[in-house]
Parts: sequence; C-alpha cells; structure tokens
Amino acid sequence: MAEHNDLPDVTTLSIGILGGTGDQGKGLAHRFAQAGHTVLIGSRSADRAREAADTIGVRGAENAAVAAEADIVIVAVPWEGHKALLESLREQLDGKIVVDCVNPLGFDKQGAYALPVEEGSAAQQAAAVLPGSRVVAAFHHVSAVLLLDPSVEKIDLDVLVLGDDRGATDTVQALAGRIPGARGVYAGRLRNAHQVEAMTANLISINRRYKAHAGIRVTDV
Repeated sequence: MAEHNDLPDVTTLSIGILGGTGDQGKGLAHRFAQAGHTVLIGSRSADRAREAADTIGVRGAENAAVAAEADIVIVAVPWEGHKALLESLREQLDGKIVVDCVNPLGFDKQGAYALPVEEGSAAQQAAAVLPGSRVVAAFHHVSAVLLLDPSVEKIDLDVLVLGDDRGATDTVQALAGRIPGARGVYAGRLRNAHQVEAMTANLISINRRYKAHAGIRVTDV
C-alpha cells in the first residue's frame, strides 16, 4: 500500500455526488465539505438536489451538470437505477475518476443479501458502461448515520479502495483520508469488488445484532 505521504494532494479537487439526496451521498457530501472541498450534490431533479444541498451548505444541481463540472464523481445512487444513469452520463464522465460505492443488495425476512450482477459487481458494471472513465470502487462501508451525525468528530474506519488505475486508486485513497479518522487502503483490482460490495450485507447483520454502526479496520498496514 502507498504510504500516506506518497499519496497525491487532493485538497483542491471538487467532488460531485450522484444520488446525493440519499443519506449515504449526503453524508459523504457533508464530510467532504467540512474538509474544505467544493461539493456538488446531484439528483434527477435539480430542485431536489438543491433542497438536499441547502441542508448541508453545498451546491445542488441536476446529475448531468454535476457530472460535467466536478473533478471527481462519486456514484451513490440506488442499485436499480445504476446502469441507466451511468449510460446517460457517459459523455460527461469521460476521462474522469468515477468512484462507485453502490452495493447491490436485496432484503427479505432474513435480512440483507448480495444480489448477483452480470458484470460481476456494480463497479465492474460502471467500468463496462463508462469505458472512457477511470472507475474506482470505494466508500461501501461508511455508515451514513455516522457521516451525518455532527457529534461524531472522527469515523473509525478503513475505506477499501479497488481499481485498475494506480493513479486513480491513490487519489481515492487520499480522498478517503480527508474524512477525519478514516484511511484509504488499496484492496485490489476492480475484479475483486464483488466481495467488498457484498460484505455490506454482513455489516448490516452486525449492526442489527449489536445495535452498532460497524466499520472495517485492516491490521498490519
């Protein structure tokens, strides 16, 4: 893993969050804005985006405008709309680092479970749909509750970062470190994103059993 002092300076990068009106997207937007980044929240509805953005003091706009303007784009949309949205934004996302944090999960009486994905994972689907983008998988296991809680100053968490482009994964590792208490850890190629996405189902089970907001820490690195 790259040491923290080997990672690039990301302090001036603007961050766009597609699906930023949901708790996960809004929570990430809140933390990155606190860290001094320009943050843009995207939604299918510009009005909804602006309404959500106003609650945390950032800017909101329609998804296409956010995708075009932001330096780095985080995809935090519901799984059901994932492929169609990215297909519609292929031009705006060309050449950019696209960070996919979508977890394809189903829910039944037994709890959460991982859904099969034809491409292997949500991140691999994003890479297939966006051949001109530098797709990275990250931020799957960050509790939205903790991100949004103003009383939580630090989040005890390692963010697993996966991708096939070393420069892109280094950038996203550095971005993870902008959240106080968090650290970005390189966790392999994009083909290994499935088990990282699926592990969210295990964390949901842990949280329900222990009434917690569990995260992941990697030892010895």
